Amino acid sequence: MSKHIVSIHAHPDDAEILAGGTLAILAARGHKITIVTMTPGDKGSDILSPDETATLRRKEGATAAALIGASYLCAEFRDLEVFNDNESRRRVVEIVRQLRPDIVLTSSPADYLCDHESTSTLVRDALFGAPAPNYLTGANNPAATLKAIPHLYYMDAIGGADRDGHPIMPDFVIDVGGVFETKSDMLKAHQSQRAWLQRQHGMDDYIETMTRWTRICGKRAHLDYGEGFRRYKGHPYPQSPLLEDLLAGLIHPLPTD
Repeated sequence: MSKHIVSIHAHPDDAEILAGGTLAILAARGHKITIVTMTPGDKGSDILSPDETATLRRKEGATAAALIGASYLCAEFRDLEVFNDNESRRRVVEIVRQLRPDIVLTSSPADYLCDHESTSTLVRDALFGAPAPNYLTGANNPAATLKAIPHLYYMDAIGGADRDGHPIMPDFVIDVGGVFETKSDMLKAHQSQRAWLQRQHGMDDYIETMTRWTRICGKRAHLDYGEGFRRYKGHPYPQSPLLEDLLAGLIHPLPTD
């Protein structure tokens, strides 16, 4: 049976870098995919204005998603303005209720950037609140509450490490070698970021950097290219291996000790 997988990360290109291959595989296997960014990446330029940057990057996000037949949605927070507060939680709960996902993939709780970490917390708590009928979002035409908490998985942190450079190990690695070209094409759709990342973050080439990170993740499981995930294990979130089942034949668990 087809499932709805929703990726919620902070900025346009985050999902492509960390989970583009996995999303491509799931789409090819007949599942519905929605890529949500918390912001439109409005501060990701030193040439265009915030509004001009946001317009361009929303288009790039939609173009990348369309390459695998996915939908794109922006939650319309702003860069460096994603905070874990009740107003923000209500907005994310409303999005989750509207999309009604079976599985949510989101950012690592520990990462190099505040927007990534706030996104992780907001999504985790929004999934808890989405089935609670007395948690009201204040939307003009609110969506119905969910019947249950969706499955929740964390993507790897950027570079596979926390702020101090300590590795964050995934529970399992997905073999994305067969769709790596598609993953690269999705990231290439974010053309506005190449020059910006070179100047702002010292990344020689964002495709080369993504390739290196995907190779490092794959090497953990003796693969050419891999993407890592962790299932959120907190009560009362579902613990059945739904994502693992959907990706049968491509899952490589890592040792737990």
